Amino acid sequence: MEVAVVSGLSGAGRSTAAKCLEDLGWFVVDNLPPELIATMVELGAQARGAITKVAVVMDVRSRAFTDDLASVIKDLDARGYKPRVLFLEATDAVLVRRFEAVRRGHPMQGDGRLADGITAERTLLEPLREEADLVLDTSSLSVHDLRAKIEDAFGSEASTQTRVTVLSFGYKYGLPMDADLVMDVRFLPNPFWIPELREHTGLEGEVRNYVLSQEGADEFLDRYHQLLRLIGAGYKREGKRYLTLAVGCTGGKHRSVAISEELAQRLSNEDGMAVKVVHRDLGRE
Repeated sequence: MEVAVVSGLSGAGRSTAAKCLEDLGWFVVDNLPPELIATMVELGAQARGAITKVAVVMDVRSRAFTDDLASVIKDLDARGYKPRVLFLEATDAVLVRRFEAVRRGHPMQGDGRLADGITAERTLLEPLREEADLVLDTSSLSVHDLRAKIEDAFGSEASTQTRVTVLSFGYKYGLPMDADLVMDVRFLPNPFWIPELREHTGLEGEVRNYVLSQEGADEFLDRYHQLLRLIGAGYKREGKRYLTLAVGCTGGKHRSVAISEELAQRLSNEDGMAVKVVHRDLGRE
């Protein structure tokens, strides 16, 4: 069981950190009272592998925050869970701008000024900051930069991969609604018009060899593969972890199936990509 505690100054990016950890496969609980953290972790440990990573997001809305949280962290460490503490902070000027942008008051502001609330919170959280395993100053970080740093610190190799689904389909059944990119391979000769290939599919060697041997097929695959490298790198920089690439022919039986299988094979050799193939309309005719 991996355990993480996420805390820090209001407006420093805790919500972004929580969403990122969820995307990385962590079970995230927001603003759980400190005295319930150990119970939550124990329940996760008893889930027989269903929950292996628990992250608790804490802020000053828990009024018994400081002393209780420190004791809970020590208790978890004594039980062998060794929680990692992530502390997020930013400069006063940046925090003021962020609060003003969303037109919200600071949770510790009371009847005072926004700057007063920030100062009070910074003082309250100073002991926790000193004990943190990782302190991130988000003053100059974009959302994508913050996600990248959290992925580096808390993500496994598998969780930070771009998950690519190569989806073959037939145009006569409609475009896939969830496609990010669509490839039209109807420029290739259709095996449907070859009597000995008509009843076979793009999963079978004779159809695959016929499709891939056509003029332009290999060049098309090479160039599209290079394009997907650029797109995949851009998606990773922007924090997008899912890509659905739809490959279409007339019926979704021959050309799109063969091209999807070949493209998926090429992409599977790329670092940082986890590839699967889905043949939406195969067997539908």
